[in-house]
Amino acid sequence: MAVTFYYARMSSASPIVWILAELGIPHEAVEFDLEKDAHKQPDFLAINPMGQVPALVDDGQAMFEGAAIAIHLGEKYGSTRGLWPEVGSPEHMVALTWTSWVAVSFGGWLRIVGTAGGEWNPEWKNEGLAEAAKGRLTQCVAALEQHLADREYLTGGSFTLADAYAASTFWWAKHIGHVDVVAHPRVGAWLERCLARPAAGMD
Repeated sequence: MAVTFYYARMSSASPIVWILAELGIPHEAVEFDLEKDAHKQPDFLAINPMGQVPALVDDGQAMFEGAAIAIHLGEKYGSTRGLWPEVGSPEHMVALTWTSWVAVSFGGWLRIVGTAGGEWNPEWKNEGLAEAAKGRLTQCVAALEQHLADREYLTGGSFTLADAYAASTFWWAKHIGHVDVVAHPRVGAWLERCLARPAAGMD
C-alpha cells in the first residue's frame, strides 16, 4: 500500500483528514500552503489538473474530488474495518446517496451562500441570490433532520465514513453560521455524536 494525500488546513480536504484518521492506514500527508501556490505547480497539476485539494494517490493512481476520495477509501479500506457498508447492500446505497448529497446539494448551496454573501470577495456579493441560497440551504438541513428521525447515523445505527464526510462539512457550515442546530435538534445531536469520536479532531 502506498497512499499519498494532498491537503490544506481548513479546506474541503478536512473530511478526508478525518476519514484517514478513522481508517488508521499508513499514508504520506502533503500539506499545502494555498497562499504560496504550491498546488498550482506542474507536478501537482499532473495529479489534479484543477490545482485544488484534496487529492490522493493510491498505489500509483491519482484521484481528486472529496466525495470520490471518501467513497474510494470507504470501499477499499473501510468495509473490513466496519466503517463502510458492504458494496451492494441497502446501507451502501444510502452511504453513496448522502455522501454525494453533501458534496453536490448541501455543499453547492453552501458555496453559493458564501459567494453571493460576499464572504470571499465583496465584488461577488448578490443579496438576492444569497437570500435565495440560504433558503435552499435551510431546506437541505431540514431534509437531513427528517432523515435522522429514525436513525442515529446516516445509514442507521452505526457510524460510517459517510458520517465523517458529512459531519466535517456540517461542522464548518455551523461554525460560520449557516446551519442552525437549535432549529434542527436531530442534526445537532448527530453532529455531536460524530464530533465526539477521537478521530474527528475538531472542537
